Amino acid sequence: MSNDEIVEILELTAKLLELHGADPFKVKSYGVAGFYLDKYKDGELALMSLEELTKLQGVGKSTAAKIVEISQRGTFKELEELLENTPLGVLEMFNIKGIGAKKIAVLWRELGIDNLHELELACQSGKIAKVKGFGGSTEQKILDSLAFLKDQAGKLRMDKAQAIAELITEELKKIYEQVAIAGEVRRKAETVETISVLVGTVSPAGLQDSLNGILFLLKDEKRSSPFVWRGKVQDVAVNVEVIAVDPENFVNELFLETASQQHLGTPTSSGDSLWRQAKYEVFASEEAIYEKAGLPYIVPEMREGAGEFIWSENHTPDQLVTWDDLRGILHNHSTYSDGQHSLEQMALFCQELGFEYLGIADHSQTASYASGLKAEDVFRQHEEIARLNERFAMAGPEKPFKILKGIESDILGDGSLDYPDEILSSFDYVVASVHSNLTMTLEKATARLLKAIENPYTTILGHPTGRLLLSREGYPIDHKVIIDACAAHKVVVEINASPWRLDLDWRWISYCMEKGVLLSINPDAHKKEGYYDMHYGVAVARKGGLTKDMTFNAFTLAEIEAYLKLRRE
Repeated sequence: MSNDEIVEILELTAKLLELHGADPFKVKSYGVAGFYLDKYKDGELALMSLEELTKLQGVGKSTAAKIVEISQRGTFKELEELLENTPLGVLEMFNIKGIGAKKIAVLWRELGIDNLHELELACQSGKIAKVKGFGGSTEQKILDSLAFLKDQAGKLRMDKAQAIAELITEELKKIYEQVAIAGEVRRKAETVETISVLVGTVSPAGLQDSLNGILFLLKDEKRSSPFVWRGKVQDVAVNVEVIAVDPENFVNELFLETASQQHLGTPTSSGDSLWRQAKYEVFASEEAIYEKAGLPYIVPEMREGAGEFIWSENHTPDQLVTWDDLRGILHNHSTYSDGQHSLEQMALFCQELGFEYLGIADHSQTASYASGLKAEDVFRQHEEIARLNERFAMAGPEKPFKILKGIESDILGDGSLDYPDEILSSFDYVVASVHSNLTMTLEKATARLLKAIENPYTTILGHPTGRLLLSREGYPIDHKVIIDACAAHKVVVEINASPWRLDLDWRWISYCMEKGVLLSINPDAHKKEGYYDMHYGVAVARKGGLTKDMTFNAFTLAEIEAYLKLRRE
C-alpha cells in the first residue's frame, strides 16, 4: 500500500470521527498524522515497523499501530465501524467543495439529508440558505459542486446520457442523412457507460474530420480507429463512440450496435445466431431481421437477453405501455411539503398536459427535513383540494379532471405508517415509502416493508429499495417476498420515474406481472416540470415488459376512483 493511500485513509478517519462527534483530540491526532505523513518522502510507510513509525513527526503510538494494521489489511477496525454507521450518500458529501464534516453533520443529523439528491432538492428550494452557518453563498457553492460531481462520474444516468447523445446527433445531422443513437442509450439503460452513435457514410475519414470540428468533443487518439471515433464530451467523464458504417448496411449495424451480446446470441429458426444473420445479410428494417430469423420482433428497449423472448410468447410490442396510455400523475409534491409549486399550479399544469387526474402525495409528518405535513396541514390541504375540485367539476364531464388526496407516508423503523388510522383514512390513497434507517439487514428491511404492505391503508409501495442511481445503493430486500406480499394484499408497486431512482428496478417488472401486481409509473415530481420524468419511467417500464393493462395510472379517472373506493370498503 502506497504512502498516499495510507494518508488518504487517515484523513478519511479524521473526517468521519468529526462527523460522528468524536473527541476533538482524537480527531486532531489523525488529522495531524495525515498532514505530516503527506509530506514524508524518505521511505515506504507500509514497510516500517511500529517503532520506526512512532519516531515520525505527528505519529503517536496509537496511530502507528493503526498504520501497521492498514498496511496489513488495507483498513482498520475503527474505520470499518465508522463506515458501517455512515450512509454512502453522506460519505459522498465529502466530495462537495465548501462544506466540511461539521456542516455535513448538520445536513445529516439536523435536516435528515443523507444523499446528494436530497441535498440538491433542499438547495434548489432555498432550504439550505436558511440554516445557521450556511447562507446563500454556501448553498450556491454546493449546487455548483454537485453539478460538477454529476458530470464527472464514469457513468451517467439515463437522462444525462440521452441529452448528450441527442446533442451529438443534432450536430451530425447537419452534415449526414443517416445518424442514429445506438447502444445503452437506445436500450434505455438506467445508467450508461458508453454513448454510441452511428453515422452512415462512405468516407470514414471525412467523418473523423467532421467530429474533430465539433468543439465540445475531445478525441482519444489512442482508443480511436479509422472507423470508430472514441473520446469524451468536454467536462463529462462518460465514454463516447461514433461509428462510421456503410449506408447500405445502416439498419444491420444499428441492430448490431444496439442489442446486447446475450440477445444477439439467440438462435434463429435456421440454427444460426441473430448476430450472424444480421452480420451477413442486408435488411431494410429491423423487423425484417426478426422475421427472417423466425423470431418475434423485440423493441430496442428489451434487447437485453433477459427473458424478452419468453415475454413475447404471451405479449406483443403494441401492448407495451406508452406515455399516451397514461391518464393520471400520482406521487407528486407541492409547497405543502418540499415542492416548489403550489397545489393549484401543480394541478393546472397536470390538466394542461392532458391528464385526467393529479394525485398529490406530499411528505408525512416524520419527514421534518422535507417539511412533512402535520395533522392540521393535512386537513388544510384537503379543504383546498375540495375547493379546486369544485372548480374543475364546473368544466363538465366532457373534460374530466380531479385532484386525488394522497400522502407519501413514511414507513417507520418498525414498519408502521406515519399517521394514526383516523388520518390515514382521510386520504384517497397512501404511498408508503422508506426514507430513513436505510442500513438494515435484508431480513429486517424485508420485515419492515412487509408490515407496511399488510397495513390496510397502504395503496402503493413507493420506490421499493430507496436507491439513488450513482449516489446511493438501495437497501437490501427480498424482492420476491415483497412482490408476493403486494399480490396478496392488492398493493400497487411504484416505478419511481425520477432518473435518480427508476425504482422498482425493471428486472422485477415481469415477476410483478406474473403475480398480478399492478405497477404505477410515478414521477415523484417536486415541481411542475418534474412530470416529464415519466418519460424515463415509461422507458424502463417498457424495458421490463410492462403492458398498459397492468399500469395503474393508465386507468381512467372513473376506473381509478372505482378501484380506490373498493379498496377503502
